[in-house]
Amino acid sequence: MTELPLIGGAPVAVEPQLSGAKIGVVTFPGTLDDRDAARAVRLAGGTAVALWHGDTELGDVDAVVIPGGFSYGDYLRAGAISRFAPLMSKIIDAANSDAKLPVLGICNGFQILTESHLLPGSMIKNDHLKFLCRDQVLRVENNTTLWTSDYEAGQEITVPLKNQDGQYIADEKTLDALEAEGRVAFRYVGFNPNGSRRDIAGITNAAGNVVGLMPHPEHAVEPGFGPETNAGTDGLGFFTSVLNKIVGGAQ
Repeated sequence: MTELPLIGGAPVAVEPQLSGAKIGVVTFPGTLDDRDAARAVRLAGGTAVALWHGDTELGDVDAVVIPGGFSYGDYLRAGAISRFAPLMSKIIDAANSDAKLPVLGICNGFQILTESHLLPGSMIKNDHLKFLCRDQVLRVENNTTLWTSDYEAGQEITVPLKNQDGQYIADEKTLDALEAEGRVAFRYVGFNPNGSRRDIAGITNAAGNVVGLMPHPEHAVEPGFGPETNAGTDGLGFFTSVLNKIVGGAQ
């Protein structure tokens, strides 16, 4: 085990075998948080691989992160244009294949996942019609997905949130199914920042390999640069979860 020094805090222990796991990070025109997501992958111990929206092949990545931002300026609807990017076709196929590629969509990435029908429902303007940026408490409702297994069920974590199209909506039948099947991955605690139905902050597909959420775990991975709660590293578990699952499955 080696230690990765972090600015402003104690080093984080990194298992050396995790570095062989490759996590692709997709960049679209208007993506803002791709470098932050790549840094989170590295801090968790993995290898970040830059992917361009126009790529026609995924390469040999073991998982994919679709980061936040305003892809294509959120024209039409947030994520609506990005859904048709050449690389998204490959991601959709890989996520739905027998191999079940792990895919994490953060903020705009979550919007793209709903537009791609990898996840149900849709994202619309915040109910207060304003952009909002704050530290947000979430409760982990499902810790059995590939991206949440390093958390405890019911654990409360604090990560930054920043969005203007963050209101998650779906018809009652879909919402009831998500609840019944345990596919609500995260729920807002104490304050619903955007009017999302049933305080839903993030969901998963039935297989647990695709997860989307509006808050930004990649901004809570390094002491001194995230929320004050738990040294600001509550988001690191997303990335260690998938890396441990990848490495564990390869052994």
